[in-house]
Amino acid sequence: MRIGIYGGSFNPVHNGHIHLARAAAEEFGLEKVYLVPSRISPHRSSAEYVSGGDRLEMLRLACNGDAILEVSSYELDSDRVSYTIYTIKYFRSILPDAELFLLVGSDMLMCFEKWYRFDDILSEVTLCVVSRNEGDLPQLEEKADKLREFGNICISKAKPLEVSSTEIRKKIEKNENYACYLDKNVVQYIRLKGLYSLRGENKFAL
Repeated sequence: MRIGIYGGSFNPVHNGHIHLARAAAEEFGLEKVYLVPSRISPHRSSAEYVSGGDRLEMLRLACNGDAILEVSSYELDSDRVSYTIYTIKYFRSILPDAELFLLVGSDMLMCFEKWYRFDDILSEVTLCVVSRNEGDLPQLEEKADKLREFGNICISKAKPLEVSSTEIRKKIEKNENYACYLDKNVVQYIRLKGLYSLRGENKFAL
């Protein structure tokens, strides 16, 4: 069984995240992709970072009905720092016979050697990189070559979908239209709960 693990803040989950997960599943023959929202520091502004429960629910809404995508609350439920190596070891413990693939965006590859125990990560999984920006494949291949001594790295040829959670949050706060970047059920959830808006207003949510 080939299993993908895709972590991130998902704050909020947007079409680019779902595109990355589905593109990797198709290209690398993954039977299941687990999306794992990370813990966020309680000292962050609530206008910028919403609760783990809200991020988890938005992920579930965005993945609803997709047979390949599944949401895991492992990092949110953990009582320690959510280093990726621990998440990988967790999935190894519950799926001992699976071939594990760690999905990351192109920006994460460029700083991957700074990750905690990055060499141990690459010894446990195949790193699958999906581009988030047009024209960066040569740069990604060059970076991957420097890291392949530690393990397997695959660069996706899928066309990137350029979307930013930061820009979406800014649009929500400014009451600008953001609905085209998100699943319609996620849009409705943000609107009903008044997320990311200092005034609790999302007039463009629908």
